[in-house]
Amino acid sequence: MDLSTLYLGMKLRNPLVAAASPLTEKVDNFKKLEDAGIGAIVMHSLFEEQIDQEALELQYSLEQGTESFAESLTYYPRLKDYNIGPEQYLDHLEKAKKSVKVPVIGSLNGVSTGGWLKYAQNLESAGADAIELNIYHIPTDPSVSSADVEQSYLDIVSRVKARAKIPVAVKLGPYFSALVAFAKRLETSGADGLVLFNRFYQPDIDLATLDVIPDVKLSTNVEMRLPLRWIAILRGHVKASLAATTGVQRGEDVLKMVMVGADATMLCSTLLTNGIAHVGTMLTEIEAWMKERDYDSLQEMKGTLSHKSCASPDAFERANYLKTLQSYRK
Repeated sequence: MDLSTLYLGMKLRNPLVAAASPLTEKVDNFKKLEDAGIGAIVMHSLFEEQIDQEALELQYSLEQGTESFAESLTYYPRLKDYNIGPEQYLDHLEKAKKSVKVPVIGSLNGVSTGGWLKYAQNLESAGADAIELNIYHIPTDPSVSSADVEQSYLDIVSRVKARAKIPVAVKLGPYFSALVAFAKRLETSGADGLVLFNRFYQPDIDLATLDVIPDVKLSTNVEMRLPLRWIAILRGHVKASLAATTGVQRGEDVLKMVMVGADATMLCSTLLTNGIAHVGTMLTEIEAWMKERDYDSLQEMKGTLSHKSCASPDAFERANYLKTLQSYRK
């Protein structure tokens, strides 16, 4: 049974990829993930704010007494409370890479075109096989247009590609008005892959204290329908690798994603909930389904249910919309 797939130009033994999460903060977990059967591993993210914070602290120490940055430093979260700094991150990456044979992907998380982008080259030097650019950005400035937002993404991608020779994937949110056109522009700017979709966490309000509070909820497989639909639409329009993230919980979820054209499926919530050994369970489920239906490889089914197999995708989407409304019964 051949479960291999090509993602970002790398041949993976299967499409299961451990996403950036607390699990990949520990080097010991890399070997456990590999032994469980994972195809590749994404490091936890190095944040733009961490890199900027380190620069500010250095500047502050050099100008101590002038209070030049005393107030501005308070704008930053206490990043050291929950993550490591840039140099420690690179050291962690080197150790992780040496501990496993599967590809290790570095993760850069930021929104500007600032100095943090130089770390793309540092990730490559530390041994990363590829880079995942997690551009987690919610525009709130009314003077910034949708064209401005898209251009900022394109600028980040092109600058990273100018610094690093390894493949670069872009992790996107779903809130773009013309996603297919934008995906093609990202590809033209150098993106080797797209990871769909970034899951924007929604805060809550504590009515007792009137504070805005973080509220992290792990994804469920119902949420996979959004990336499922858009990967089906994008497959055939872009040559870049496509990875599905959010809601992939079971082997059958992976099969669905592959059928619409995904090259890889990112696992986070399901590993946090079920443990690293769940990778093996998912692989067993995939193989059992394929054996029952006489599939010898994932390649045979990849993209068979994507829009590239549909003569009129727009008409198909409209027809499916009407059919879905008519299917509801109270």
